[in-house]
Formats: sequence, structure tokens, C-alpha cells
Amino acid sequence: MPSVVTTDGVEIFYKDWGTGQPIVFSHGWPLSSDDWDGQLMFFLDKGYRVVAHDRRGHGRSEQVDSGHDMDHYADDLAAVVNHLDLTDAIHVGHSTGGGEVARYLARHGMDRAAKAVLISSVPPLMVKTEANPGGVPKEVFDDIQVQVATRRADFFRTFAEGPFYGYNRPGATPSEGVIANWWRQGMIGGAKAHYDGVVAFSQTDFSDDLAGITIPTLVMHGDDDQVVPYENAGVRSAELLPNSTLKIYPGFPHGMPTTEAETINNDLLEFFRS
Repeated sequence: MPSVVTTDGVEIFYKDWGTGQPIVFSHGWPLSSDDWDGQLMFFLDKGYRVVAHDRRGHGRSEQVDSGHDMDHYADDLAAVVNHLDLTDAIHVGHSTGGGEVARYLARHGMDRAAKAVLISSVPPLMVKTEANPGGVPKEVFDDIQVQVATRRADFFRTFAEGPFYGYNRPGATPSEGVIANWWRQGMIGGAKAHYDGVVAFSQTDFSDDLAGITIPTLVMHGDDDQVVPYENAGVRSAELLPNSTLKIYPGFPHGMPTTEAETINNDLLEFFRS
């Protein structure tokens, strides 16, 4: 399998398909690069080079017990970009992947990047604090860690069946294939990475990262996101980014790149070509 070894010795799996301007996709917790299949195939057909990696401890990457924090995530992304010598790249991050993109651009610079997209993303800060009163109470994330440590398989199934795709909303039509694929991706990854990743995505403050990102950045968020509430995430991220465009989607859930792929893909394409 194609992979790169990071400076701290971790093997990172990646996909690299096609030619043309590269689009680099960073996935959400606790998934893998497979979560981008609908985007990879769409943009490959449009003449782009598409690249997606499995975060350390996730998917087919090495299941190490350390480095599950945003600095390491950003460094691992940089390892993939540098290994493939990508330039003029468009970085797209979903959920936790949006935090990874923000930290990568702030930590490693924008010389190799052209544009960025944050979809249903965790920045600027998820957890509720005195300075972030609109955040989610820490007890919610503490409980997620308990579930991951003690009943991960059941918890992942319930999470995919419910809030992630909005399948718990009245009138929703759950897709068994989508739910099973989410569960499959999660269970391939390591419990330790998923456990530590909860702290990484919930307690990392990306405010300074966002303020320093000067390339054009599209922020996309559904207003029915039950996982990362849009008002404290997408709206505030767009305010902090110096060169942002904000798109709020009425009724769209957290997992909208999958359930609303046609709309999301076409809006991404418009932004890439603008």
C-alpha cells in the first residue's frame, strides 16, 4: 500500500489518483480516507489529482499509541504533501479534518497551498469554556471517551444511525449502507487513537491558526449539524479567517459530504474554479 513514514516513525497510508491540480482531503473522526469516496471519484472525473490519507491510528495507517494531537496530525499531513511534492494544492477538511487543515496551514505555511475548505469543521474551539460560552460542555466529550473505551462498536453504530447523518430527524430515511460503511471505517481504526482524538478535536483552540490563514477559504456548514453546532463553529471560523466565504446549508447534517454529496461537490467545484 502507498505510504509515507513520518519523522517520528509512523507509517501513514494515502491514496493518490489522477493528474492536474491536487486536492488534498482530510477526514473526520473516527473515520478514514474512504469517507471521501464520493468526492474523490467526482473530482477525479473533473480532471483533478485527488489525494487522501488515513490519519495516524485511523484506517490503514499505523496504530501507534502516541501523537494523537493536532500538531502531529498537521505534521503527518505535511509529510504526505512533501513526499508527493504537491504544489498549488487545495486542502479540504471535514470535521476534525478541518482542524487538521487549519493547523497544517498555520504550522507549515501556505507556499504549497492555493485554497482551503472547512466543511462541518471543529474550529475555532468546540469545548465550552469561560471564553467560549457557546461551546459544547466538556462532560459530553468525557462521555464519548468512556463510550470509546468501553463499548466502541455499539457506540459507533448508534452515532452513525443518529446524529452524524441526521437519521434521527423526523422523516429521515436512513441508509443501511452508509451506516455500515461509517461503522466499518471506525472499527478499522485503533481505540487509543479514537480515545485521544476526542481531546484533540474538542479542546484544541484554532483561533490563532485561522487568523493567520490568508489564502481563499470556503467555510461550509449545515444548520442542522448535531455534532458540531454551526453558530459556534462555521460562523465564528469565517469571522476569524481573513479571506473567507461562508455557506450555511438549511437542514443539512454533520455528514453532509455523504448525504448531500451532489450539492456539496458542485459548490466545491465552483469554488475551486473561481
